[in-house]
Amino acid sequence: MQGKGYSTPSRLFHWGMAVLILSTLPVGYLMVQQGLGRSLQNALFIYHKNVGVVLLVLILARMIWRWRRPAPPLPDSVPPGQARVPHLTHGLLYLLMLVVPLAGYVRVRAGGFPIEALDALGLPTLVPRSDALAAVAKSVHYGAGIAISVLIALHVGAAIYHARVKRDGLLARMWPPRAP
Repeated sequence: MQGKGYSTPSRLFHWGMAVLILSTLPVGYLMVQQGLGRSLQNALFIYHKNVGVVLLVLILARMIWRWRRPAPPLPDSVPPGQARVPHLTHGLLYLLMLVVPLAGYVRVRAGGFPIEALDALGLPTLVPRSDALAAVAKSVHYGAGIAISVLIALHVGAAIYHARVKRDGLLARMWPPRAP
């Protein structure tokens, strides 16, 4: 494989956020299901909202990090036409990692609900109470959540393809979580 891999901080951003996102997606889908006990549903909502805040802070930090430290070049084994695909999907993933928690924040705050971690810090609500705004933000949050789920599945599928079929070392750019 030619080209360098990602730095340890980039890898830690990637894998740390992957764990958090992959935990909040099923929680988000589960917490709105009928028939859950109220205490379980409340715990899921609290987890989802507060991890969403952490993810929002992490994506902002990660975007600054990535801006200052661009991705290493792809190996020569990736044809130029195919190289556009990961650039497009990564751009969409970054956009969705920003849109999903922002829309969630607007949905919760416009709906008049707490975000426990932010409330404990005494941070003010940044959006007005509005059922109409909450409804729009809920739709955006849900749609963007489905879109990011699809992109993550494609991303994981591509990583597995490169690791198991092509065996071109592309996965080694991001794995293991600590750079050699």
